[in-house]
Amino acid sequence: MLKETDFKNYSFIQKEEIEELNGYGYVLEHKKTGARVLLVENDDTNKVFSIAFRTPPADDTGVAHILEHSVLCGSDKFPSKDPFIELAKGSLNTFLNAMTYPDKTVYPIASCNDQDYHNLMHVYLDAVFHPNIYKRDEILKQEGWHYEIADRDDELKFNGVVYNEMKGVFSSPDDVLARKIQEALLKDTPYAYESGGDPDAIPELTREKFLDFHSKYYHPSNSYIYLYGNVDFAKELEFIDEEYLSHYEKKVVDSEVTLQKPFLTPETLKDTYSVSEEEEEGVYLSYNVAAGDSCDNERGLAMQILDYVLFTMPGAPVRKKLIDAGLGKDVDSYYDGGIQQPLFSIIVKNAGKGKEDLFIQTVEETLKEQVEKGLNKKAIYSAINNYEFKYREADFGRFPKGLIYGLNFLNSWLYDDAKALELADSLTPLAKLKEKVDTGYFEQLIKESFLDNTHKAYVYLYPEEGKNERLEEELKAQLAKMKNKLNSKQLNYLIEDTKKLKEFQETPSTQEELEKIPTLSLSDISREVRPFKNKEMVIGDTTAVVHEYHTNGIVYSDFCFDMSELPEELIPYATLLTEIYRYVDTEHFSYNDLATEINLKIGGLSFQTGMNVLVWKKDGYRPYFSIQMKCMEEQVADGMALLKEVLLNSKVDDKKRLKEIISEPSRRPFSMLMTENSGIRTYLCG
Repeated sequence: MLKETDFKNYSFIQKEEIEELNGYGYVLEHKKTGARVLLVENDDTNKVFSIAFRTPPADDTGVAHILEHSVLCGSDKFPSKDPFIELAKGSLNTFLNAMTYPDKTVYPIASCNDQDYHNLMHVYLDAVFHPNIYKRDEILKQEGWHYEIADRDDELKFNGVVYNEMKGVFSSPDDVLARKIQEALLKDTPYAYESGGDPDAIPELTREKFLDFHSKYYHPSNSYIYLYGNVDFAKELEFIDEEYLSHYEKKVVDSEVTLQKPFLTPETLKDTYSVSEEEEEGVYLSYNVAAGDSCDNERGLAMQILDYVLFTMPGAPVRKKLIDAGLGKDVDSYYDGGIQQPLFSIIVKNAGKGKEDLFIQTVEETLKEQVEKGLNKKAIYSAINNYEFKYREADFGRFPKGLIYGLNFLNSWLYDDAKALELADSLTPLAKLKEKVDTGYFEQLIKESFLDNTHKAYVYLYPEEGKNERLEEELKAQLAKMKNKLNSKQLNYLIEDTKKLKEFQETPSTQEELEKIPTLSLSDISREVRPFKNKEMVIGDTTAVVHEYHTNGIVYSDFCFDMSELPEELIPYATLLTEIYRYVDTEHFSYNDLATEINLKIGGLSFQTGMNVLVWKKDGYRPYFSIQMKCMEEQVADGMALLKEVLLNSKVDDKKRLKEIISEPSRRPFSMLMTENSGIRTYLCG
């Protein structure tokens, strides 16, 4: 556990045990500059560092996005043009990227190697505080935008990495809709602007505004520094202070995000999106509400649960009513809690024209019906159970969990220094929500957030054939007109500028510049193998292997059955069995009720077949049939009862249901295993 005396240049603000993260959280402040620091100390070897800046946009030029790209094009200590490409060649990083959000820019890295972690952190800190953008104006032209013309007879064009990237984004109706929803609901705040950059506005960004943005916002007094995992915090924070923070004075940075004043009546915004002759045309209908405060963890989780119960789960009532009303089959919904004023959106894609009123009526009548008759309590408990497993497992695929935790902290820390650790604990608010299921809390939340909420906007996108092509032609005409107004000197300047930029891009970094980039040597890489924590024991007549790891209260059970005695021609039918369990009725449950019981009482039950390295025999690997179950420690008895019900009481002789399962598109390959009168049960049971 860290002590206050470990950090001589930082003030200790808060310390808190975080059970969910299996460690401790510490909030510090750099004494000289006021830089905010958050540490999470635990035994995770996949260490994470990030530095973020609050960067609210004041226009649509995309300066925050362009700057995110540009600072990574070399710095004082690491002047090569692409230091991160070179750095990655000699790195063991598990994450290396940068992200622009509507109100912040984040530079995170992750690595399991101590020296690599330090190297990556060092290069990132130099990039954000001392970038080459002040020395090389080609960087803005390359990453942002520039006029391009190589010859007097060529067309004048706009070009640039972010400019082209955002042209692609603005051609997607889903992205355009998301942008318009934020613009409609938060029209008087920085969220009304496109932080990524609107292609029409990007060429309005001047070099002066670009450098001013960096000078204003990329200052330690406006920074949020995060370190996570099994890190030598004292050593790394001392380095950050000595090399960077101590060279600055504290200053007031006006970067606070203003709140949108609630609407007195709902507003409507209409726009169009581009379609070609071959594409399916349809209207995008959306019903959107401002949904509270991102710092309110319990309410944010409750909104996610409502999203699942009302719109996402099989048979979700609002989604079903929208489909039944003939509004469209593609119904979507999402809760965006990553901005200061979270939004909730209900979307129907490719709807018929003239159905706007029916859409609003169907949404509100169905929500009112749910409030009056009461929500499905089992569905709410099931959703809470699913979310509890989600937060306990912290399985984010290829992304290090420390990275996701850090981004999540910013959803409250960015707006309130006193709430840096507000979102660290999800299990306590979920437990409180479980206690509120029978109190009418969720029904009241529907009333407050949707039915009685006047801060809402209806945003509609209508198809416009050839819109993108029309806009391209208009831009070409605009640039052609501009070119015609240029005198010979001005035209020669642009041609020469295009040539210089191309030379800059094609000239490689010098060997001296490349050698400044830190890389790992063999001595930096440990030869030690992480030990296995396996303990073998015998339960009855069966050998079991127990793995003692921190699992955040979840018990993972794998049951492996040797299939080597099954004739080879019947192996495919065992594979088919994995697709049938849980999707047929059992003696005591319909398959729908069984799914509900599993969601309510445990975290999951799945089946698979394969060749198992752990069941080796002399003449090769053995085929196996395995069952995976996960549940909380207190749910083990319920889990075993459900497993017994599925294994021993499933109606695998229900030919009608089996045919339905096998005929589903996702399972059609299995239909090749069947003949019209095959004895399915015989094959399955062997």
